[in-house]
Amino acid sequence: MAKVTRVGIIGAGYIADWHADALSASKHAELTCVVDANPDTAKAFATARGIKPFASVADMLSARICDAVHVLTPPDHHRQVAEECIAGGLHVLVEKPVALSSEDVTEMLQSARSNHVRLLAGHNFLGLPSYVRLKKAAQEGDLGRISTAEINWRFPLAPLRSGPYGIWLMRETRNLLYELGPHLFAFAHDLFGTVQVLHMSTSNPITLPGGATRPQGFRILARAGNVDVTFNIALVETLDDRSVTVHGSSSIARLDYARDTLVTVGANTSDLVLNPFRDALSQSWSHLREGSVNAARQLVSLNQKSPYGLSFRGMCDAVYSSLARDTAPDDRFSGKSAEAVMRSLDAAARLLPSEPKPSRPRGTPKPSVLVIGGTGFIGRALTRKLAEQGTQVRVLSRGISGPFDDISNKVELYSASLKDEAALQKAMEGITHVYHLAKSDDKTWEDALENDVGVTENIARSALKAGVERLIYTGTIASYDMSEPAKQITEETGFEAAIEDRNIYARSKAECERRLLAMHHDNGLPVTIARPGIVVGKGGPLQHWGIGRWHGAGAVKIWGDGEHTLPFVLIDDVADGLILMGQKTAAIGESFNLVGEPMLSARGYFDAIHEKLGAKIKVSSGSLLAFYVADALKFFLKSKFLRRTGLSRPSYRDWKSRAHYSAFDNTKPKLMLGWEPETSREKFVKRAITKADLFGF
Repeated sequence: MAKVTRVGIIGAGYIADWHADALSASKHAELTCVVDANPDTAKAFATARGIKPFASVADMLSARICDAVHVLTPPDHHRQVAEECIAGGLHVLVEKPVALSSEDVTEMLQSARSNHVRLLAGHNFLGLPSYVRLKKAAQEGDLGRISTAEINWRFPLAPLRSGPYGIWLMRETRNLLYELGPHLFAFAHDLFGTVQVLHMSTSNPITLPGGATRPQGFRILARAGNVDVTFNIALVETLDDRSVTVHGSSSIARLDYARDTLVTVGANTSDLVLNPFRDALSQSWSHLREGSVNAARQLVSLNQKSPYGLSFRGMCDAVYSSLARDTAPDDRFSGKSAEAVMRSLDAAARLLPSEPKPSRPRGTPKPSVLVIGGTGFIGRALTRKLAEQGTQVRVLSRGISGPFDDISNKVELYSASLKDEAALQKAMEGITHVYHLAKSDDKTWEDALENDVGVTENIARSALKAGVERLIYTGTIASYDMSEPAKQITEETGFEAAIEDRNIYARSKAECERRLLAMHHDNGLPVTIARPGIVVGKGGPLQHWGIGRWHGAGAVKIWGDGEHTLPFVLIDDVADGLILMGQKTAAIGESFNLVGEPMLSARGYFDAIHEKLGAKIKVSSGSLLAFYVADALKFFLKSKFLRRTGLSRPSYRDWKSRAHYSAFDNTKPKLMLGWEPETSREKFVKRAITKADLFGF
């Protein structure tokens, strides 16, 4: 009987679900545990998977519960965590980049050999079925003699334009290269051999909040074996092109590794008239075949076999089948491959142009305002506006760097768990005003009660104990029933009684408001509630899901027909409104809908983008009934067949509310606060679109 390897996951972030699903599908591996520095995160992940949670690697090692681990922590922790597990006698697969230099990988590999375990690289795209076919075709000569190849990662990287800015990826330009480059270099190394970097150029620089600049484009010329290779990385808002194109003497093969398709164009022997027809027919048939196979596979598997998911399955199958048979590691995922890839990336990084570091002003801030969620879109604008007005700010942040380096004498970054009341009270020392802008992204109501509602109550209790003068909380207009075009919404409009039929985000925000107002009534909590509309402007995303469902930067299906006016509001106007709420004593116990003057419909918004920026986005109407039916079907399949619990039950009214059919009356914030949102359509379009840097270039 083949050996089954017990596997643990270290780091329960976004990518962990993909690894866990792939491990669960493997007959050679069994997922047994998860480790995360946040015990609540580890517990939630473990509960959903029926595995054991740990808060430290040491505790996991002591339990002797696994034979191998997947290290999915931020890259600057990869080596430390991997070596601890290697020393504990475990095989280690590390997400890319395996480490921060080839020297680090070499030492990790030596440590693995000394401990008689394997160091493996998470080059997941090499596990795609379409890539396996491409490699086979290249090896067997089906493409002829290969002369050149182009390997592309053209895919928008939203954090460059809208944050978060404090994460490892954004701290240095080389981090962008080390995060994305392994995918591309792994293809070249596996197909052609050692990659020798010859030239590097960067393009489309963008200035980040705080003054640092980052390129949004990389072009690398290299030689791998006998093949000239061009690597292209484009991170602006662009059509998704993640592909490998191999030019041979007999055929050209194009692998789309985002869609798991392989299309080959070869010479044919037809005469002049039929030759181009047969070429076109062959390509059409290839596209139809590849698309049909993918669609059928995803439909039958309930989307469990998406191209991205298949890449992890292919990787895990290769890694754990070799362990089960006690054979040599698959070259695609071996430590030697990781070492070679990192050596080439190091060579590319040495060619990066030097970037001056922005100077930090001297001085230590003495904050009187605490902004929770201050590194988000609204939080950044609010913090900067407060600083401009002479108010010094403390921003609760998980990172040690962020978007305020240029005003570090006025803004202090502070780390504290939102679930730790004692830490929150300490963060509120010397603070008169607290802005709670944070939100959680939960998939079940139970998670929302813990991570959103529970956290909000923690913050409120801490504010009471710390004696702050004002707590300003940002709810959302999404909590309203906006399904009726004839209805006008004011602050006196209550949330619907059947709020449990709404999406989790809208429902959770409404519950937070209810509990905060109860604490105001019962305990004297000095709270004010803001509900911003669809917030637009510089620092916000092009692909705003308040407008529609996006299919990349060039296509969107809007909620409904898109002809009615949407409740847009400029980011600067929201920041102004939030500051006014903290200044007006009469605002305590009140709520304000921060919705701008009626300006644009969804279609009008995209028409303005076309007119002002010269970019025509494909816009189609979305049938809300069709959205609802599809959502209901997914709910049924997930709850009945995949046994998911705590899901939000779909409702047609919820989908109609996403279209924002109901109009808003913004009289109250204008009268009570003196709020003055933009009234000029021309100026609104300029600030929301023309000067908003939506595409990154």
